[in-house]
Amino acid sequence: MLFSVLTVTPLVERVTPDGWDSTAPILPLVVDTAVVIVVRLDATVARLGGTSGAWPAVLRWMTGLMTLLLNIGDSALDGNAVGVAVHSVAPLLLIATAEAGLAYRRAINRAVDRIERSRAAEIEQREQQQRADREREQQAREHREQQARDHAEKLERERADREASERAAERDHTTRMERERLDREAESRREQRQYEERVRREEQQRQDALRREQREQADRSRADRQAREVVSLASREAVERDGVNTVNGAVNTAVNSSPTPFTKMPEDDARSYLRSFGEGEKSVRQLAEETGWSIGWVATRLRESSAEESEPAEAAV
Repeated sequence: MLFSVLTVTPLVERVTPDGWDSTAPILPLVVDTAVVIVVRLDATVARLGGTSGAWPAVLRWMTGLMTLLLNIGDSALDGNAVGVAVHSVAPLLLIATAEAGLAYRRAINRAVDRIERSRAAEIEQREQQQRADREREQQAREHREQQARDHAEKLERERADREASERAAERDHTTRMERERLDREAESRREQRQYEERVRREEQQRQDALRREQREQADRSRADRQAREVVSLASREAVERDGVNTVNGAVNTAVNSSPTPFTKMPEDDARSYLRSFGEGEKSVRQLAEETGWSIGWVATRLRESSAEESEPAEAAV
């Protein structure tokens, strides 16, 4: 820009009216400022990865050509070829630098984009690897936790099954013990009822025997009284008819004609005789008359015989 100002200002002064010579540097400054603006904007667009279209290229080449023409214009008007060559160096370098810089920036941007994409891909791959590692760790942790839960549930099920089995066994044992207790109570009640029934039956038999004995004793006493009364009456009548001797003879005859008294069986024979009869076949009174023993003794022997028969039966059950 400084070289352009120094080269273009004398040319602009010669074509500028008098009094306006001080404005001569403005033209090269405007042209070079346009060149700088184009170059900076192209750099910005290239850095953003976009394209500015045709107009920026037209502006870039137009400002470049304007700078070239202004720089070589004075030498060209004078016909100085060396001056044209010398003064065309800076504008041509400006044009080439602008184009090359644009190409460099685009190449650099492509390289930077490639590097950034590669770096982003590496970061993404690393993040994916980290996510995969975290997922594997999470899966492994969940698998361990699931195994721990399954093991805990298995232990809990085994414990519950064991407790249920123990409770079932305890219930079975309790039920069995209760059933055995109820069976024992039922058996005890049954035996008690049998014993009470046997005792009632024996007591009833004893009472019946006593009543029969009392009734028979009463009958014998009544018969004896009647016989004595008959004898007494007969004696009185005989005394009245025949006298005292006849009465004594009649009395002796009546006494001598009474039945001979029954002899008591020996105890062993009486026991064997009592055992030979089943329960209820003969009454206690009949057995007492047949054996010659008392009714109480016969009833006691019958109870002893019944108890001896019931003990083997209970032992067999």
